[in-house]
Amino acid sequence: MSYSDSDSSSYGGDYKNFKQITRERLLYEMLRSAKTGKSKSTWKVLIMDRLTVKIMSYACKMADITQEGVSLVEDLYRRRQPLPSMEAIYFIQPTKENVVAFLSDMSGKSPLYKNSPISRELVTHIKKDSTVLPRIGALREMNLEYFAVDSQGFVTDDERALEELFGDEESSQKADACLNVMATRIATVFASLREFPLVRYRAAKSLDAMTITTFRDLVPTKLAAGVWNCLMKYKQTIQNFPMSETCELLILDRSVDQIAPIIHEWTYDAICHDLLNLEGNKYVHEVPSKTDGPPEKKEVLLEEHDPIWVELRHAHIADASERLHEKMTGFVSKNKAAQIQNGSSYDLFLSYRDGSNLSTRDLQKLVQALPQYSEQIDKLSLHVEIAGKINRIIRETGLRELGQLEQDLVFGDAGFKDVIKFLTAKEDITRENKLRLLMIVASIYPEKFEGEKGLNLMKLAKLTADDMTAVNNMRLLGGALESKKSTIGAFSLKFDIHKKKRAARKDRSGREETWQLSRFYPMIEELVEKLGKNELSKDDYPCMNDPSPTFHGTTLSALTHEVPAAHSMRSRRTPTWARPRSSDDGYSSDSVLKHASSDFKKMGQRIFVFIVGGATRSELRVCHKLTAKLNREVVLGSSSLDDPPQFITKLKMLTAHELSLDDIQI
Repeated sequence: MSYSDSDSSSYGGDYKNFKQITRERLLYEMLRSAKTGKSKSTWKVLIMDRLTVKIMSYACKMADITQEGVSLVEDLYRRRQPLPSMEAIYFIQPTKENVVAFLSDMSGKSPLYKNSPISRELVTHIKKDSTVLPRIGALREMNLEYFAVDSQGFVTDDERALEELFGDEESSQKADACLNVMATRIATVFASLREFPLVRYRAAKSLDAMTITTFRDLVPTKLAAGVWNCLMKYKQTIQNFPMSETCELLILDRSVDQIAPIIHEWTYDAICHDLLNLEGNKYVHEVPSKTDGPPEKKEVLLEEHDPIWVELRHAHIADASERLHEKMTGFVSKNKAAQIQNGSSYDLFLSYRDGSNLSTRDLQKLVQALPQYSEQIDKLSLHVEIAGKINRIIRETGLRELGQLEQDLVFGDAGFKDVIKFLTAKEDITRENKLRLLMIVASIYPEKFEGEKGLNLMKLAKLTADDMTAVNNMRLLGGALESKKSTIGAFSLKFDIHKKKRAARKDRSGREETWQLSRFYPMIEELVEKLGKNELSKDDYPCMNDPSPTFHGTTLSALTHEVPAAHSMRSRRTPTWARPRSSDDGYSSDSVLKHASSDFKKMGQRIFVFIVGGATRSELRVCHKLTAKLNREVVLGSSSLDDPPQFITKLKMLTAHELSLDDIQI
């Protein structure tokens, strides 16, 4: 793959975020391939396989594609009608199956699509078919094998990575294959952006003879090596690929933070996906029928094309509720027709935060009363409905008290006895929430689940054996190494067990008031901040490559006068559920963008963080927040983006077997 000299670089011209660049690269490469031939045909057919359909759908809208002359999108593996008057663009993986399907389309006396002149760059397998060569307009390799799920996030779509890399001892060959695919897809991110990263990774805890090292411990090391090998090939084969470092990549695995995937996160995006059983970003709700019939189901996507979603997605749910209330009351107060025609139904908006009187039909009455403002009010009423539903679930399930205990456990303000007391007193808490609580406990107090102790906790919480599998695998994901060290060494470290309370992370609060239940932060927040300041331990997070002599010096000196004054985004809990809207809590995406937008053109090198085994929405939120704080775009990548129910399901699929160092090769 190569780009023209006129193609904008990551650091020239107006700043463009990760997803914008991905979309432009994708459309640019496709169009260049399509325009190579001499044909004057305007409209074209785009044929894709299953993977490339997903890549395209994450990066582009259908309007982006049609605007560039594509009138029809087809599935490579479905039966298609011949369109001999139209040119075809094939966007497919370079697999044997795909090439065979392509040859079938183009060979014979009557190919499916229009003939085009031939280029000299051809795959050897395709060269062998003399009837196909005159019918190919051009051939291009596109290094875009990743999925842009957010303006600052991507996944490699390895949904079974947790199972294959942290599970069965018989799957070492499958695990290596998984890492190879993942490494290739990560590398295509840098090929697409024309970035050459300084590659750092989380080192295995220990490689000495006294400690058992498992396959899991070496996952970041092996993945970093795979990514590095791909990058070295790109330096030799991709035109204009950088020869020195332009950004930083930090490779981690899910064990770096076991709690983030299962603790209740209280920001709008995370809590929507946690409590509303969304299918991806799809939310289904009922709207009144335009023909006075029964309500109709309507699907909406909670994505970046919705400005209200972008504004509120990283805001605390209490903050989001207040903002929606202000938006709705402000809209209605400025439009007398709404007050006159809607009458008493407006009063329902005033109580939506409690969710007790919320009705979709009542919400839609305002839309019908003000057809000239239907688009604006439709989006507002959608989010009012969602916020009301979430607040009702929080109230009915006693989630605030549970959330308080979860965060107190993480920061050491509550101990194991407090959990026993809570489980005894709160028998009405759902089984799923009890499971998540015990999973947090297992990561902090793994010894409490050994032998009969684990069975007693299972009975107290009324969990199933399947649930306890998730709890035990939570311990294996990160806590097993500590227990192994205590039994292998000459001295026992069990004195720590007798401490009443222990913290899973340091409290970074105390410098500003914030929303209640917002103390928790993912561990990558500390790691990325240290990386951005060049303070990350090189023993714990070594480099695959030695950076250029000026790499860190240039970065730090360039940012010295631009980085905002450091301040904590967390504090100890406040006695009230919400605080005034006047102060900037650092959670809302609009506050981040407000500070960042003017500085984007002066941004330093990007920071990429990749988490093997699934990332969380709280970690994606942190990347947006740190982009403004560090004045460097922070991009999060992962094998998948998991909400708590998905992560728990994956944990249940793991097994308790372990691999020794003798079973693997680095």
